[in-house]
Amino acid sequence: MQMKEPTKILWALGLVLFTAAMIAYPRTVFEGAVTGLNTWWNIVFPSLLPFFIASELLLNFGIVHFMGILLEPVMRPLFNVPGSGSFVMAVGYTSGYPIGAMVTARLRSQGLCTRTEAERLMAFTNNSSPLFMLVAVAVGMFNNPDLGILIAGAHYLSNLTLGLLMSFNSRKNDKPALPSPQMSGNLVRLAFREMFLILRQERRPAGKIMSEAIKNAIASLLNIGGFIILFAVMIRLLTALGGIKCLAGFLGIFLLPLGFDPAILPALSSGFFEMTIGSKQASEAAVPLIQQVTAVGMILAWSGLSVHAQAANMIADTDIRMFPYVIARIIHTILAGLYTFLFCKFAFPLAEPAQPALAPSISLLAASYTLTSLQLCLHFLIALGAIILLAITMHSFNSLRLYFWRVPR
Repeated sequence: MQMKEPTKILWALGLVLFTAAMIAYPRTVFEGAVTGLNTWWNIVFPSLLPFFIASELLLNFGIVHFMGILLEPVMRPLFNVPGSGSFVMAVGYTSGYPIGAMVTARLRSQGLCTRTEAERLMAFTNNSSPLFMLVAVAVGMFNNPDLGILIAGAHYLSNLTLGLLMSFNSRKNDKPALPSPQMSGNLVRLAFREMFLILRQERRPAGKIMSEAIKNAIASLLNIGGFIILFAVMIRLLTALGGIKCLAGFLGIFLLPLGFDPAILPALSSGFFEMTIGSKQASEAAVPLIQQVTAVGMILAWSGLSVHAQAANMIADTDIRMFPYVIARIIHTILAGLYTFLFCKFAFPLAEPAQPALAPSISLLAASYTLTSLQLCLHFLIALGAIILLAITMHSFNSLRLYFWRVPR
């Protein structure tokens, strides 16, 4: 879709102002670029590269097609998406932004889902990484490991709620991209048949498939690194020019009547652009701990314009629209803030006073990600196994129901 003339003029004007600001504040630009580069190289690159490669290989070897048949009885009634969306859900809930958007775009490009299904799927599977919430935020920023379960629980519960709510959108008018498998047949046999069909159609040698998977994964991560560095510089410039304070004043119009302390607004403003910086500032704000944690929950759900831009880059070659994704992030932000506040207030009361934690260093976060990479793979396998077990259970229950329904009485 081409940009309209007024949009082009606004983009050109914004680029001129951005370039002028970089010339006026060269040290600020350099510091922001270094921060973004360190974050990408030490945290994002090593934590996402294995999942990017694995997702490419699983798509090429028919595993996703296998899951699409096997898990149709789970994903279709719950979230109104094809069974292949279970793979996006598993990898998205265990590896973090923006791999959910990337895998959704691959499904759409291969015709495994419709545009509406892809938009619905991307809306609730593009999540924050559990390691980021459990290690970087809870331990590194708050110095309180117990907060990790609270923050992650509210984050995932609110996104699952969003997925269930969005499943009712256009449910009557949806036409699946692929016909649903016959529920009365052998679902496992059909799944294996589909996987072997994809394997027979694949003519490239295994080495070629792997080398192209690595090349595509690195290319995607290079794009992500560019976005992270760009938005890190942008936040530094906006802070120096007073733009963050202006945005904080605007957010205060909506949040101050809800009881938010004015001291938390700058963190939310930074989180509007980049979630790591916003979460760090929220953990250091001189406000009650319940407001710190609630603000972090909202920032992680919104994910920042940096992640939005990364998601837009992932779906650029498809017909998937960004507008439903942005609306979903707004709803997710509201639900995550509400759930986090309720958890803090009733389920896990926070009695201790707010104590600013030391900001985690890049090396500390990188070490945490490296040490727990095996746990991340284990979480992915557990999530995948749980979904498959649920699918087999539902299929068995449906088969028994059909059997007893047909037995003459």
